[in-house]
Amino acid sequence: MSGTAPYRLLLVEDNPADVYLIQEALREHCVACEITCLEDGEAALQALFPADETSSFAPDGVILDLNTPKVEGIEVLRRIRQSPSLRHLPVAIVTSSEFPKDKSDAAALGATCYILKSARLEEFFARVGSSIKQMLEQ
Repeated sequence: MSGTAPYRLLLVEDNPADVYLIQEALREHCVACEITCLEDGEAALQALFPADETSSFAPDGVILDLNTPKVEGIEVLRRIRQSPSLRHLPVAIVTSSEFPKDKSDAAALGATCYILKSARLEEFFARVGSSIKQMLEQ
């Protein structure tokens, strides 16, 4: 995608601890990236679909929690997939939701991967870091 330049990632996550852990997982897996972090789905939609189209934000990938304030992550994913200019964008769902419906809804909307957060630090780093690295290198 970005060649040797860092990947530009949009991280939509309202939990500061998870933001930190995701950043550390990417660092541990040598994913060179510039991360724009937004705390809610509404802010993500405003960044991806600005009213002033000259200031559009074009990330190389999105890391999206399903349970985001204001607009849920699944709706952000739906809007991305409906957009002709963004539908190709890789989207990793990183969530604590083990509900089968959440996973099937994300798959039906074309999520690139569905990563279940782990309470065990090493497992969290392995799941998140390797899955997002693989997503970006495809």
